[in-house]
Amino acid sequence: MATIQTARSRRSITSAAAPASNTALNGKGARGFRAAAAVVLALLAVLWLLPTLWAIKTSLSSNATASLGAPAILSDTQLTGHSYTALLGSGDLWNWYLSSAITSALTVILTVAFASMAAYPLSRMQFRGRKLVFLLVVAGIMVPTQVLVVPVFRELAGLGLLNTYWSVILPQVPAVVAVFIFKQFFDGIPRELEEAARVDGASYWRIYWSVIMPLSRPVVSAVGILTFVTVWNNLILPLFTLSNPKLMTIPVGLATVQGSYGQRLADIQASAILGALPLVIIYFFLQRRIVEGVAGSGLKG
Repeated sequence: MATIQTARSRRSITSAAAPASNTALNGKGARGFRAAAAVVLALLAVLWLLPTLWAIKTSLSSNATASLGAPAILSDTQLTGHSYTALLGSGDLWNWYLSSAITSALTVILTVAFASMAAYPLSRMQFRGRKLVFLLVVAGIMVPTQVLVVPVFRELAGLGLLNTYWSVILPQVPAVVAVFIFKQFFDGIPRELEEAARVDGASYWRIYWSVIMPLSRPVVSAVGILTFVTVWNNLILPLFTLSNPKLMTIPVGLATVQGSYGQRLADIQASAILGALPLVIIYFFLQRRIVEGVAGSGLKG
């Protein structure tokens, strides 16, 4: 009898010690995984920062030094901001900033408005051919924008909109990806809220404006920021539709700088950094909203 009680006590001690050992092993495994992930992220950050640091170093060198190649740039200790002062002193850069800001802001407003209104019936209303319409919208994602350059150019020329801000804004408003993202987000909103509003006599427009859109601030932020970045970086459309230097956007202006400067590599790098600087500032102040918007929208897996 004493032997049986001794065996039971040993089993109970062993079973009590097992969870503690498993917890210790899990803790070590988690710490090891976090350490490995930190090392990988650090390496990726360094790989991402190297081209940026190289561009900054080149832009702070003289054009003569930059033309000699990498060894001369790395060994140069006499940094200069001549390229930045020359670019900022000319009026063209400020015109490019203004044109990019106007076209990007207006495109964001119109895209959010029309994409959300197009996604609302696809998500919340029942009508014949709804699935077919949604399939056609999704199929539009696979159409490269480069294929539409010539038809869009001819259409804008027929409407007399070339060399205007609208020639850059209007073709970018019907964003298929934005409609898809809004539709996926609207699908996750509880229908009980919509039914309660309909019982109170609210129309479809009232439900869209007073119920759906206030709940869609994360996806509005995500679509707005992604659209702003896309329009700001767009080169092909403004290059074909704008020939007035005062209306050129940042990418088109940088292309003209590169073409006219030739081997003045420091000026080219400085203009590229100045062109990307507004986007870096926007991300710096809105990074939390960007992450929340992407996590709460249809962009997540």
